[in-house]
Amino acid sequence: MSAIPQSATPLEIGRMLRADTTRCVVGCRAGQPHLPPLGSLVRLPVDETYQVYGVVADIQVFDDGLTRQVVISPNLDPSVILDNQYNRNLPLEIGVLFVGYEQNGRLSHLLPPRPPLVLHVLYTCTPAEVRRFTAHGRFGYFRHLLRATDQPLAEVVAAHLQQAQACHAQGGNPHWAREAARELITLLRDDYATLATVLSALADTELDL
Repeated sequence: MSAIPQSATPLEIGRMLRADTTRCVVGCRAGQPHLPPLGSLVRLPVDETYQVYGVVADIQVFDDGLTRQVVISPNLDPSVILDNQYNRNLPLEIGVLFVGYEQNGRLSHLLPPRPPLVLHVLYTCTPAEVRRFTAHGRFGYFRHLLRATDQPLAEVVAAHLQQAQACHAQGGNPHWAREAARELITLLRDDYATLATVLSALADTELDL
């Protein structure tokens, strides 16, 4: 899996549909550009002093009535496929795991004290924002990722490390991913099955660990 370049300016992705204390789901249009890939760090500003950070852990593309009719049609014209994939408002839902928050300028890797509300906007994080959040503390936000056993945990972690490492390398720290991998090994030392799966996923990245 290759790292996807991140924009130097925050990009608006969609609006929140629902949330609980640990995660949220954001709705957006499937064909829009700059959708954050699996593992991306994202944020939801709540007000001028408080915003919630999360990692993209699930992306679901849904059908609609027209798609169900088109999919069973024989000899589909390529233009029809392109129109359905990119030019129509097909619904897409992004599942985000909360990994921390910022309040009055101070970062925390604890779960946010309150989730965002419906229709709050999800933004991508710039490389500088990724570096600031992931370098804060001692990888405390990893525990929120490792708790999400209902998601493809190993793939989410591997994708996140690869994308965050690209941001840190850009900022002059080529060893961030190596330190992160050591912390993952420590956190998972009593769960060999999960550790083996995570290390296997990391081995399929281009990270120098």
